[in-house]
Amino acid sequence: MMAILINYGATEREWFYQMYEYLTGKVTLILPTHVVVEVAGMGYKLLTANPFIYQENQTVTIYVEQIVRENEISLYGFADMTAKMLFNKLLSVSGIGPKSALAILANADQSALIGAVESQNVEYLVKFPGIGKKTAQQIVLDLKGKLADIPGVALDLFTEPVAVANVNKELSDAILALESLGYGKTDIKRVEKHLAKAATTDTQTYLSLGLKYLMG
Repeated sequence: MMAILINYGATEREWFYQMYEYLTGKVTLILPTHVVVEVAGMGYKLLTANPFIYQENQTVTIYVEQIVRENEISLYGFADMTAKMLFNKLLSVSGIGPKSALAILANADQSALIGAVESQNVEYLVKFPGIGKKTAQQIVLDLKGKLADIPGVALDLFTEPVAVANVNKELSDAILALESLGYGKTDIKRVEKHLAKAATTDTQTYLSLGLKYLMG
């Protein structure tokens, strides 16, 4: 039987259908906003916080959350169950949508995010794109004390997040990924000069570095 959770957001109604748990297949396309995974001859578009952790033709298992709205059906992909559960916890917060939840997961290691919530570190939370002070306070109010039950999360709660980014076509892809996460062009321009000097030619590394600079 398919379990259904109905969540009423501030501006629209969303339905969350737990139809898929995970998909195992071959990565056939990687873009700044999503990956495509082929399973039994069918390509699934999976929106993910960091597509560049995957490689084309790699066989992967990606945990999936399907979100159905009045005008859209989307699949969100996660490297592990822990990230998927954190995503759903964030969606339970008033004012947090899937895009904001992905941006938060892309920019913070799990223990750093939990540490910010548990220590009521609003200043840390407002660094995420689209998260203002009011929403950050709501995250703390709704989630403080409610994240320890997620398996695989180390409760070393005061760890700072780590990040990475990319150069050339790789750097361009990383910049596009930052834009897709909701960061403004001014902020991205500010960190792009640092990324251009980075000793890497890997998209994932550029993206992680860019996230680190933006959260600094």
